[in-house]
Amino acid sequence: MKLPSPSLPQHASKISQRPGKFLVEPNPLPAASKQPGNPRVKSSNVRASTSSLRELAMAKEKELWNTKLAYRPKPFWYPYATLPNLTVLDRLLTEIGLDLLQLCRGKYGKIADIGAADGDLAFFLEDLGFSVSVVDNEYTNFNKLEGLRILKKALNSSVTIRPIDLDSRTQLFTEKYDAAFLLGVRYHVKNTFSILEKLAHATRYCFLRTRIARQDADGLPLSKYPPAYLLGPEECNNDKTNFWIFSERLRRMLYRTGWNVLAYTTIGDTNSSKRADPNHDQRAVCILESNALCELDASPNPVPVGEKMGKTTIRWSTPDACPGKVYVSIDGKEELLFAGGRKGSATANWIEGGRTYEFRLYDSNRTRLLDKISVTTAIK
Repeated sequence: MKLPSPSLPQHASKISQRPGKFLVEPNPLPAASKQPGNPRVKSSNVRASTSSLRELAMAKEKELWNTKLAYRPKPFWYPYATLPNLTVLDRLLTEIGLDLLQLCRGKYGKIADIGAADGDLAFFLEDLGFSVSVVDNEYTNFNKLEGLRILKKALNSSVTIRPIDLDSRTQLFTEKYDAAFLLGVRYHVKNTFSILEKLAHATRYCFLRTRIARQDADGLPLSKYPPAYLLGPEECNNDKTNFWIFSERLRRMLYRTGWNVLAYTTIGDTNSSKRADPNHDQRAVCILESNALCELDASPNPVPVGEKMGKTTIRWSTPDACPGKVYVSIDGKEELLFAGGRKGSATANWIEGGRTYEFRLYDSNRTRLLDKISVTTAIK
C-alpha cells in the first residue's frame, strides 16, 4: 500500500524592494498553492467588494455602539475603532487581485481574532457567516473581557472566547485557522518573535497591523536599530503594556518567523514618524501567508465510487524542511504507512464504498500528530 511520494516544486519568493505605495509579492503562484486547502482566490470585482465591505462594517460599528451604550457608559468600552482596518486590508489585497473574505474561507472553517478588544471584528465576521475564535489576555484587555462577554450574550453570538496570556510558554494555538487577524497587538506582547512563529504553524493567512517608526526621539534614523526597539514604560502613551516599536526591518522578522509577505504598505506619517510621538504615528499593514503550516489534503473528498474502486490524491507538507510520514487507518483499524517526505502527493486508488479512511500526518519520529483528514465515499 506504500506509494511513491514525489516532492512538489519548491518556491522561493522575494518581496519587491521598489519604493511605492504598495510593496507586493511579484512571483506567480506555484502549482502547489492552487491545490485544495491552500486557496488564493482572485477577486472578480474587488472595487465593488471593498465599497460593500466598508459600508457593511460602518453599519455594524453603529449597531454595536448602540448595543454597547445600552449596557455600559462609553468610558467602559475600548475607545478605538477596529472595523476600519478591514477597508485598509481589502484595499491592499485589491492591488494583488485577491479577496479578503475568500482568503478567510478554507478547510479549517475557523478564523482567529487575536487581541480583539471588545470583539467588534469578531462579531462582524460572524455576521458574514464565519466561525470566529477570540484569543486575548483577560488581564490586559481594556475591560478584562467583560465587554466582549456582554456583547456575546446580548447578540446571542457563537463567537468562542479563549482567555489566554499571549506571552505564556504553553502551546498558544491548539486549533488551526484559515486566517488570523493580528491588529494592533504585537507591540503589547513581550515575546513578539515567538507569537509570530507559533501562529505561522496554526494559520494559513495572517492580516497584521502594527506601529512602526522611522526616527527615534532625537530625530535619528530608527533603521540603525534592530527590527524592534524596546520602549520605556512611559515612552508610548504612558501605557506600560506597550513594549515595542518596530522599524522598516519588520519584514526581516516576518520572514524569520515563517511568513511570506504577499503585500505590505504603511499608513500615517510615512516620512518622519517617531516612536513616542502620537502626532507622528505610522503603521505597517501586511498580508502574510505561512510557509510553516503543516497541511494534509485529499482531492476528491468524498470519493465517487461505483463497481470499481475509487481514488483520491493525498497532498501534504511539513514545516522547516522536516520530513513527515503519512499513515492511513481503514475503518479505525491499525495504521499503515502510506507515504513520506517533507512535501508531496500520492494517489490512493483503492478506496472502497462504505468504508472510512483517516489519513494522519506525523513528524519523522511518529511522535507528534501534525494533521489528519477523513476521506469518505459517495455513490456515483
